[in-house]
Amino acid sequence: MGDTPEKDKGGPRPVLELVPSALKPPSAQQRRLFELPLPDADEAILYQHSVLCQTCLPFRDPGDEIRQWERANGLVSLLLAAGQAFHPDTRRFIDVGLPFGPKPRLVLYHLNAEALRTQSPIIELEDSLTAFVKRTLGLDSGGRTIRTVKDQLTRLSAADFRIGTVVGEGRAVTLKGSVIEGFELWVTRDPQQRVLWPTTVQFSQRYFESLMKHAVPLNETAIARLSHSAMALDIYTWLAQRLHRVEEGKTVLVPWVSLWEQFGNGYAQIREFRRVFVRTLKQVKVVYPEAKFDLNSGGMKLQHSRPPVAHRLLPMIRT
Repeated sequence: MGDTPEKDKGGPRPVLELVPSALKPPSAQQRRLFELPLPDADEAILYQHSVLCQTCLPFRDPGDEIRQWERANGLVSLLLAAGQAFHPDTRRFIDVGLPFGPKPRLVLYHLNAEALRTQSPIIELEDSLTAFVKRTLGLDSGGRTIRTVKDQLTRLSAADFRIGTVVGEGRAVTLKGSVIEGFELWVTRDPQQRVLWPTTVQFSQRYFESLMKHAVPLNETAIARLSHSAMALDIYTWLAQRLHRVEEGKTVLVPWVSLWEQFGNGYAQIREFRRVFVRTLKQVKVVYPEAKFDLNSGGMKLQHSRPPVAHRLLPMIRT
């Protein structure tokens, strides 16, 4: 009758149209979050520097034309500057973009763990990075994603960091330098593949010595379950270094505007940010169930909580 679509005439319909949305298969992100085993205190440990737990890299690609990135958290500010790398074929320095997304975060956690494990600022990557990517991300080490990981490592290696801290009325301190002081590159001979692949990196001595004193332990399974989201990783690492320092029996209020400044990369309106932050925070709570906090109209109230990894498991870190 008339122009009734074929599927309304009793003809065959796609199977997914017949399946209620609630019964559709979970997405890859949902499977990663809920189907991986719950974090175990005896599992492998990753690390992030306590200062970098309080500041954020870009969530998304800011574009090649953007060469600087700045974020603030209270009295601490991070300025990240994109760097350059020497290309072995052209024998010229080329611009390298800013690191962004979950992968440079994951790479840095791994580098920190390797440096602490070996007690050396020089880290050989070829085998350990491949194994880490396969284990934590569940990815084929020869696929497109490993190339993306290595590209983000190059960006991270070339970047310069400046950290500013207010230390008193009218007084501030600026620390400048690189997390990674040196890195070895090789390039594929495939003209269609332009990714630079670091094989060895070297932490700056200053960063390495500081990491030995201020490494925040992270559960690798929890990180794997959140590896789809840069915001989730940043919230998890922030809570991992912050909650256990809240005095027992007291609460600390972090206003929404402060959360927006810290985690609101790319969100022009605080209302939009709040919606995404609340949804992401629920994912973090799944992998860090000991985290105690409340949300209200004023912001986020933090309460004293056990860290996700007990410090008794960290014999390699000097206190």
